[in-house]
Amino acid sequence: MLSKSIDFLLEYAGPVIKYRLKKEILKDITKTEEENLLGQIYQMPYFKLLETYVKPDGYIGNGMHSWDNWRGQKLHETPLQDGEAAARLLSYYSIPKTHPFVSGYVQAMRDEEILRKEFSYIPPEIPRFENRFIGLNSGNSLMALIYTMQAMLGYGDDYEDLKEFQQISLKGFQRVLDISSLDEIITFHEGAKRSYHYIDANEYFPDVYTLGMLAYTQSWRAENTVKMLGDSLNHINAVMKPENSMYIRIKGKYIAPCGAFIHPFRPFHPDAPDSIFYRRALTEIAMLGVGNSVDVIKESVSNIEEELEKDGILRMYSVIPKDKCYRAQKIGFPSAYTDVRLEADYKIEKAWLCDLTFWAVQFLYLVKGI
Repeated sequence: MLSKSIDFLLEYAGPVIKYRLKKEILKDITKTEEENLLGQIYQMPYFKLLETYVKPDGYIGNGMHSWDNWRGQKLHETPLQDGEAAARLLSYYSIPKTHPFVSGYVQAMRDEEILRKEFSYIPPEIPRFENRFIGLNSGNSLMALIYTMQAMLGYGDDYEDLKEFQQISLKGFQRVLDISSLDEIITFHEGAKRSYHYIDANEYFPDVYTLGMLAYTQSWRAENTVKMLGDSLNHINAVMKPENSMYIRIKGKYIAPCGAFIHPFRPFHPDAPDSIFYRRALTEIAMLGVGNSVDVIKESVSNIEEELEKDGILRMYSVIPKDKCYRAQKIGFPSAYTDVRLEADYKIEKAWLCDLTFWAVQFLYLVKGI
């Protein structure tokens, strides 16, 4: 069924998609092909730009999921100068973990003195670093972010701290199975200026970073844990409500959670608006190995297969004005809030369709194999 899709990608896609298609999915790439495609990737504009942000100590950019300006001071020349954006680009481009940019960055993230220096360039980053473990149980801490970026770069299973965070991540999904509604674990605070529904910093709860941590690692995987995750993801869609809201109470402050799973997941449909990390979350769920048991994934598979039947190309049709700033065609730099973009220039004919179609092939491969 995917032969037309694969032929389309091999003819029109750029080097990242061709490389990932051949190496990760088709598993049919010669050493010469791999070297040639990686050489092309290393010459792509974003990769060349990232190269300018690599510091002598191995850290890339300034901060991570951090301020891009501070009291009128511009801190990032481009969004890619943020450490999380840099890590995501390296991961999405599938840069080998042995590449010095990748290995050096991971070593920097594991060096406390380097991190202390990197997270002191503006006053707010200093307490953020000092409190970096608070909120770890719900993925709402600086260390949750730093651990997940290491996992995305291929280093999630070689370090005990990261293996421990895998277990913390599992506890968040297990916690969801213990409740029949979000109301059971949140506390209501009515303040003079604003009211909050919140959980305590020590509460376990799943979010985009704990999902990412598990998606990109292997050490936690066993039949019972995979089953638990499938059950939890189905339970989220059964008990969470679209109107839910929640904050994390950290040291007396109420912090917006980092993509906490307090709303149902939406299945992919070509007529649905593509908004904040819409397809990315579905992909990472599929990476867990739960695709055959999670209803939102099964429905997404059916919708993708139906669309591909026409000519092997995945398209999305709906444009809703309120979502236009998050539409995938508008994605520029990688960020915490966008889907994955692999083609360098959407002005090139068929580039947008190549990104969508590769995602479809990858998604079906993760769920069903091809």
